[in-house]
Amino acid sequence: MMGLVCVIRTWPGNRQMAEQSALGLRRIVNAWFYSIAGFKACFKHEAAFRQEVLALLVLLPAGLWLGQDGIERALLVGSLLLVPLVEILNSAIEAVVDRFGGEPHELSGRAKDMASAAVFLSIVLAAFIWLSVLAG
Repeated sequence: MMGLVCVIRTWPGNRQMAEQSALGLRRIVNAWFYSIAGFKACFKHEAAFRQEVLALLVLLPAGLWLGQDGIERALLVGSLLLVPLVEILNSAIEAVVDRFGGEPHELSGRAKDMASAAVFLSIVLAAFIWLSVLAG
């Protein structure tokens, strides 16, 4: 049976790949800082993410207040959190496509369109959940 071999490539400015061999608490701390860096990058470079975070900050208290019980609150808040989560994944896909696919290509366009469709579906799902819960 073949074993899985992980190769860690390092190049200037790529601290994540170089530090992936950390274990235990250090790995968790590293992951925390990489996540914060990802939030900062998305907030800095993606207008849609900033808009979705603003909507989240406005609607999150409303979801906590309007939910009649824990299940409703979880549905309302969880559906809101799903939108920026999917936007982060969309932005990551777009960044990778832009990094490695400088020239226009059908597959690059398809990947970006699919990621955008995922964001759209997350917004539709959030709206459906809010309407369902609030309409009773």
